[in-house]
Amino acid sequence: METKKGIIFTGAIVGIISVLLVKLGNPINMGFCVACFIRDISGGLGFHRAEVVQYLRPEVMGLVLGAFIMAISRKEFNVKGGSSPFIRFTLGIVLMIGALMFLGCPLRMVLRLGGGDLNAIVGIAGFAFGIVLGIFFLNKGFTLKRNYKMPKSEGYIFPLINIALIFLLVSAPTFIFFSAKGPGSMHAPIIISLVSGLVVGILAQRTRLCMVGGIRDLILFKDTYLISGFISILLFTLIGNIALGYFNIGFEAQPIAHSDGLWNFLGMTLVGWASVLLGGCPLRQLILSGEGNTDSVITVIGMLVGAAICHNFGLASSPEGPSSNGQIAVIVCLVVVGLISYLNSEMVTSKTKTKGVA
Repeated sequence: METKKGIIFTGAIVGIISVLLVKLGNPINMGFCVACFIRDISGGLGFHRAEVVQYLRPEVMGLVLGAFIMAISRKEFNVKGGSSPFIRFTLGIVLMIGALMFLGCPLRMVLRLGGGDLNAIVGIAGFAFGIVLGIFFLNKGFTLKRNYKMPKSEGYIFPLINIALIFLLVSAPTFIFFSAKGPGSMHAPIIISLVSGLVVGILAQRTRLCMVGGIRDLILFKDTYLISGFISILLFTLIGNIALGYFNIGFEAQPIAHSDGLWNFLGMTLVGWASVLLGGCPLRQLILSGEGNTDSVITVIGMLVGAAICHNFGLASSPEGPSSNGQIAVIVCLVVVGLISYLNSEMVTSKTKTKGVA
């Protein structure tokens, strides 16, 4: 599986499953969307009260538990953390604000393009630009400092939380919110969604599938391994959408999307830049969380909080377009990510050390 054929196979499975999940009830072009699904979970837990996006998405739980099972079975469960946790939490919030400006994570960006949504091309351009900005600071010595080995019990907590979320989904107590209309009400059967997440989590753990890593490694190392998975997802999603009649090419009237090019570009610029600094896209953060990386858990919690902030303060876009509050938030977040990038680069830290010695 750790060959180019393996990641192409993984991309094919992700693409096929994504289209089938739409056939079985998920919103169109949203077979998988880590940002959208975490937003729905945030709503389901009552962290925000946007009634149309509240549901405990079992695909997310499956992704984490699939990665956890595979990491345990391959003796790769390595519990570590402590690498600039509050910065990672902040970047998780920022990443979600960018994703909900575009209305999708990098994975949904590819799925949208595979469904004919040409706004995703603008998103990909912004995503790539953000990755280039992140690479610039990596080359300037950006680092969030080292992490540390932690007790195994630390690594078990997040998978156990995801198991608890499955029980809450199935039992549906009154304190959990479920959308009666809108995207949150559209979902495949629980068991199919959960198994789909498990399969993708297992494969993504084996192959290190990562949307941001594909473009980053291509630019930095001319390595096409990860981007092969990216292309495979696109190809098989395209084939599946055409076969099932979901393909609809154009910019206008796309499902759960808007056609404001500037803010699609800037939203995904923010996602790409923050993801490079974090060391992986939202999908990769979930997989790493399942492997025992508590730094990624902090990032995911930041995304959960970011989703609540977006809907509680009117930052999220809608099919009608971006909100004024969301536009302001994206600009502020770009400045914040720029400051984080600069202040954690060697061009600053080395000067600080030199002054300290003096």
